[in-house]
This record gives sequence, C-alpha cells and structure tokens, in this order.
Amino acid sequence: MFQPVMGFGTDWPGSSVWADDVAVQSPENRMCRTLAALAMASAMLIAACSSGSPTNPPTNAPVSPTPGAPSTPPAGSPSAGVVVTIDVTGETYKILLTDPADIAVARDLLAGREAPSIPNGKVVRGEPGVNEGYSWHIDPNDIEWADMTIELCDGKPSDVEANTISGDRFCPWSAKVVAVEDDAN
Repeated sequence: MFQPVMGFGTDWPGSSVWADDVAVQSPENRMCRTLAALAMASAMLIAACSSGSPTNPPTNAPVSPTPGAPSTPPAGSPSAGVVVTIDVTGETYKILLTDPADIAVARDLLAGREAPSIPNGKVVRGEPGVNEGYSWHIDPNDIEWADMTIELCDGKPSDVEANTISGDRFCPWSAKVVAVEDDAN
C-alpha cells in the first residue's frame, strides 16, 4: 500500500503526494502537465495552419499553384485542366484542377499510389462551375493536396451546401478520388 510522503499536502483535495514511484498529483505538477499539453496543442495547430511558404513547406504536399504562374488557361484557349470527382462518405463533388502538380497527385490517388489525399480548397459560393448539383465550387487557383488539415474545414459536400462549415475552405478528411477526366470546356 502507498503511503503519503511526510510533510506534503494531504490538506487539500487532489494534492496527495505518494511515495513508491506513483505520479505526483500536486497542483504544481498538474499545472506543468496542463501547460505542456497546451504547448503541444498550440504547436499542432500552428503546423496544421501552415501557409506552405518556401521556408516552411507542408510535408509531402506540393505547393500549388506556383506563385506568379497562371493556373487557368486564357479565355479561348483549349483547357489543360481535369475534372476530379471526389467521394466523401457516399457523397460526391467535383473540382477543376489546372495545376500540373495537383493533377499528378489526383492521378496518383486514383491509381492507388501514396500521395497527400486531402483536397484543401477555397469554397466559391453562388456558382457551381464543374460541381453540378451544388451552389458552390472549389477555386482551381486556391487548392492543394494535404496530408493533414485542421478539423474546421472537414465535412461532407452537403455540409458546404448547408453552410454548416464555418470557414471559406473545404478539406474533407475521408475524401477519395474516384474519377479524373479531361475538362470538356
């Protein structure tokens, strides 16, 4: 049986200090553990919200589109993009990809190869574009494939349609590429 350490507080609830290698439950130790947990959570949040700048690129995720390079073809020229159909727990939506690196990732995922699998894109409301059946689309100039994202943008296409996703980004964690087709525009 464990014995309280002499002279240490059994005076207040939760402050028992035990001998024999049992975790010390003093207020100071609880505070240290709480601060350590907060520091770790903060570091994870900062990493998840990383901008993908050249000094801090996301792990295994290509940065796209390339700054300064047009990612959509000029009007009147043939489209170099593809339309990607993505399944999210039984619901599908479509995105237009024009950046060659993003297209390569989508094709890798379709073929079952290892690649960042979460499409993280800016939602444009009011126009479906290639995303027929919805009142929104993902901006082809503001999308990247990620390994990890914050939970705030996770959900289903119907959540975006119903405005229950509070931010301007959509990043469904359970996304699965089910088709990649040349854009017929």
